[in-house]
Amino acid sequence: MPKKNITFSDIAKYTNFSKTTISRYFNNPDSLTLENQKIIADALEVLNYKENKVARILANGKTEFVGIIIPNLYMHYYAHMLEELLSSYEKYGYKFLVFTGDEHRETERQYLQELLAYKIEGLIVLSHTISSQELASYNLPLVTIEREDRYTCSVNTDNYTGAVLATSLLRKNKCDLLVHINERVSRTTPGYQRIQGFLDICQDNNQKYELFLTSFGKKYEEITHQLGEILTTLEEKYPNEKKGVFLSNDTHANIFLNLIIRKYGHLPDTYRIIGFDDSPIATEAIVPFSTIGQRIDQIAAQAMDLLVAQMEERKKRKPAPLAEPIHQVVKPVLVERETTD
Repeated sequence: MPKKNITFSDIAKYTNFSKTTISRYFNNPDSLTLENQKIIADALEVLNYKENKVARILANGKTEFVGIIIPNLYMHYYAHMLEELLSSYEKYGYKFLVFTGDEHRETERQYLQELLAYKIEGLIVLSHTISSQELASYNLPLVTIEREDRYTCSVNTDNYTGAVLATSLLRKNKCDLLVHINERVSRTTPGYQRIQGFLDICQDNNQKYELFLTSFGKKYEEITHQLGEILTTLEEKYPNEKKGVFLSNDTHANIFLNLIIRKYGHLPDTYRIIGFDDSPIATEAIVPFSTIGQRIDQIAAQAMDLLVAQMEERKKRKPAPLAEPIHQVVKPVLVERETTD
């Protein structure tokens, strides 16, 4: 005989509570005493109660869904960050609906409407496309990561310190020329501080440098072409000088390293390379390369902690909204490998 599904009536009969009290346990447990909560919790274990998720959603409107909008998955940083966010299910029990934005504003707005239709309880945004002011207007518990965040709670890397660590390491390697390669990023984004930190170290120490800011496109072929052009420029202008190259992320650092090795068959003494992220590609590259560790696991953990705190506050009978957005910063670490002395 199949086992009978345990109902609220069964739990009420076992505990001598009313069905209303049992419903309150699931939908508003704070309204019950701790003693009564324990009695019901023990009964659920004895009765081997299996929760009907759909029924609970219909009853209280809480889906336990969190939306994520991420720019892409070809950048190793974003793939690693998404993996860390998804792994928080074991701690919090929230499920995720994930969209990749690909820098199309109207498409991302459609994604937001889709997520709202699924009654998400919170949102994490890594995409740069929609302003924080517009995101805040949706009146959802929200955390952004490594993007403009004036109107939203956020968790970011201390990008300036990371750039200083990277640039200082290349100077320690006694490079004749320091090079930074980055996207054309807005000054309002945290990542701009990677450019500023590089410039400050070079200018404060009268260090010769080159700064390459460009749009790399959205495909490996486009990125490889742009980085190949930069490599050609460096080879033509500084053929015999020792060049310390700081790239803004590990994906680009790996491609740049591959271009050099294809040309020379090895990493010559005229190049030192450091990336930014410490995503898995940094250790898996043909020559494991130095990088700035963003502590992606800590950023993801803090983002979820911050988001869950907001979502749990919303569930209280008298929630207290945040007076101001909370901005948290994670200190990076220098990770030295084979591409620097």
